[in-house]
Amino acid sequence: MTPDADDRAPYPIEGPAMDPARSAPPPANTHARTRRCGSFTVVEVMGEIDLATEALLAEHLAAATTTPESDVLVDLRRVVFFDCSGLRVLCRAETRARDRGGRLRVVSDAPRIRRLLRGAGLLGRFPLLPAIPGEEGTPR
Repeated sequence: MTPDADDRAPYPIEGPAMDPARSAPPPANTHARTRRCGSFTVVEVMGEIDLATEALLAEHLAAATTTPESDVLVDLRRVVFFDCSGLRVLCRAETRARDRGGRLRVVSDAPRIRRLLRGAGLLGRFPLLPAIPGEEGTPR
């Protein structure tokens, strides 16, 4: 399977997270929470993201990429494990954001995340930001 092979299929999440009229992000859960930081929507991810927990992340990314021209940052700095299930969720969310004129970028300074993206052939699609732009003196 190529990195883009499965990311065009609609994600099977329904309900409030997919409602474009919904203005509030989904409630925080044990693996993801959404917040605003200036002009960015930041989805903070923590813990282990795998087949069992991918829906918890997908709910937040679906809501964050629903609006046109969204600028989404996915903060993976608190992730301890991230597998291909998480990559699939990222690819679908990035495609959804791009199709609506927005963008999705990944924040991580972990070598293991860089290796994972490089190994999957996705490092060009998700160039890593070391920090959230505008926070703690980071340039935008």
